[in-house]
Parts: sequence; structure tokens; C-alpha cells
Amino acid sequence: MARQPRRSSRSTRGYDRTDRLNELLRRILAEELEHIDDDRLILATITGVVTDRDLSQAKVYVLGNVEDDDLLKAFEDHRKQLQRAIGTQTRLRRVPPLLFTTDEVSRSAGRIETILREINDAADEQD
Repeated sequence: MARQPRRSSRSTRGYDRTDRLNELLRRILAEELEHIDDDRLILATITGVVTDRDLSQAKVYVLGNVEDDDLLKAFEDHRKQLQRAIGTQTRLRRVPPLLFTTDEVSRSAGRIETILREINDAADEQD
């Protein structure tokens, strides 16, 4: 008897289910963020979401124009509202608990771009 071919953990679309879920959650959270009336979240951005495969938690990476502690506190204050939005807009059996963290990668990339721009400007001035 021939063995059944093993199914790949990847979908036929070429990307994983959690990748699609992460993007969906990012979009839902970003849309819901527009409806929240909180001065601390005026220029806040959801830069990404990383969900565990078993949906035990979803790390939400954020940036904003306020201090990190204030930003994270603001998101924590609105966590239930954001989770409720996910629950109503998706067909998930279980909405993963949201864990908010600042996106240090984006912040570092911004610093690197600033440094490179300053170097480029200094080189242009010398010419």
C-alpha cells in the first residue's frame, strides 16, 4: 500500500496560516485604533503582529509619539476593546490575548536612516 504524501505545513498559497492571521489582526487593530479617542494614541502605529501557532498569545508591535510607558499603558487600557473587535471581525474560535510591546526594530531603522542622511549631507557640503 502506497503511503499518502505528507502535507506541507505551508498552504498552497505559499505562506503560512499564521502569516495571514497576523496580517488580518494588524489590519483590524489599525482600523479599530482610528475609532479610539485617546490623545496618547493619536499618532500610534501598529507595525506588526506575531501570533503563536496555538493562538496562546499575539504580540502586537507598536510605535507612537509619546513615551513608551505611556503608549503601552494606553494600549493596555484599550486591550479589551481591541480584542472584542478581533472577535467580532474574525471567525476565530479563540481570540489570542494581546501583548503590546514597542517596535525597537523600526525605531533602530529610523536612527540608522538619520545617521546615513547626516553622513550624506556632510559629504555633499564638502563637495
